[in-house]
Amino acid sequence: MNKIQNQTRPVFPFTAIIGQEEMKLALILNVIDPKIGGVMIMGDRGTGKSTTIRAIADLLPEIEVISDDLFNSHICDYDLMSDTAKKKLEQGLNLSTEFIKVPMIDLPLGATEDRLCGTIDIEKALNEGIKTFEPGLLAKANRGILYVDEVNLLDDHLVDILLDASASGWNTVEREGISIRHPSRFVLVGSGNPEEGELRPQLLDRFGMHAEIRTVKDPSLRVQIVEQRSSFDHNSISFIQKFQDKQNELKNDILLAQEKLSSITIDYDLRVKISEICSALNVDGLRGDIVTNRAAKAFAAYQSKDKVYVEDVKKVITLCLRHRLRKDPLDTIDSGTKVNQVVDDILSNELL
Repeated sequence: MNKIQNQTRPVFPFTAIIGQEEMKLALILNVIDPKIGGVMIMGDRGTGKSTTIRAIADLLPEIEVISDDLFNSHICDYDLMSDTAKKKLEQGLNLSTEFIKVPMIDLPLGATEDRLCGTIDIEKALNEGIKTFEPGLLAKANRGILYVDEVNLLDDHLVDILLDASASGWNTVEREGISIRHPSRFVLVGSGNPEEGELRPQLLDRFGMHAEIRTVKDPSLRVQIVEQRSSFDHNSISFIQKFQDKQNELKNDILLAQEKLSSITIDYDLRVKISEICSALNVDGLRGDIVTNRAAKAFAAYQSKDKVYVEDVKKVITLCLRHRLRKDPLDTIDSGTKVNQVVDDILSNELL
C-alpha cells in the first residue's frame, strides 16, 4: 500500500484496460523480446494509446543497474554495459548496484538531435583532455521503453536516428573528431493518428510490428470504459489495489516467457511457410520473415509452449506484415485483411 501511495503519479493498471487486444499483445511481445524491433500504433484520437504504453512500463519488474551510471548499465551483460563500467570491471573495482523501475522515456516532438543523442563538451575535451558526455534520451532509455507520440510528425532524420539505435542497440556521438559510444537497447514505441499523415514506407518498415486500433463502437463497452476511468480518477489507490493480483500474474507470465524464449523452436517447414507468405504478399526485403519468426517464438513462450505452432504464427503475422505491403491506391481492401487472406490460403492445409 505504501509503495503505491509513494508514487508521484498513479498509473492506470495494464490489466484494467478494456479492449485494444492487438495493441496490448504487440507491447507484451516486444517486452518479452525487444529484438522484435518495437511497435507502431496507429489509431483514432482518445483510444488509450498513451495510457496503455505507460501502463506496460509500470507493470514491468525493476531492473538491476550499476549505481551512478549514466546508461543504466547491466552488472554482468557486456552488451548492456557502458565503456566506463567495463573499464572499472577490468580494473577489478567493486561496483555497487541498485534496482530501479524500467525507464519510460518520452521523446517530445520539438526535440533536437543533441537532446536525443547527447552532447560532448568540446571545450573541456580540448583544454583538459577529458571526454565529458552529457547523455541524451537514448542513454536514459537504455534497457527501457522509448515512446514517441505523433511519430508521423517527427522530423525524418530524428526517426532515422531512433530506428538505427533501436536496431543496433548502440548510439554513437561524434563531434570534432571525438567519439563516444554507449549501449542504447530499448523497446521503441511510436503512436500516431493516420489523419495527420503517414510515415514514409522505408521508416515504417523499420518498426517490427504495426498495430491498428479503432474507437470502440459497442455502447455497453464504452460505458464500461468510462466507468473504469471514473473509478480510477476518483480513488486511484483502491483501483490499483483491485487489479494488483492480475498485474502480478501478468508480470510473472512475462518473466517466465523471457526465461523460456531462448529454448523455443520453430520447425523448418513452418519457417518455409512464413517466407512463402511474405513472398506471396510481395514484401520487400527479409525483415518481415525475421520479425514474424521472432514474434511467433515470443508468443509461444508467452503461451508456455516449447515450440511454435501454426496458430501462434496466425496470431502474430498480421501485426508483423501489414505495414510492409506496397500501397496500391486502387486497393479496396485493408492491408491487414489482405495478409489474413494469404495466410489462410497458405496455412489452411497445415495441422494445428
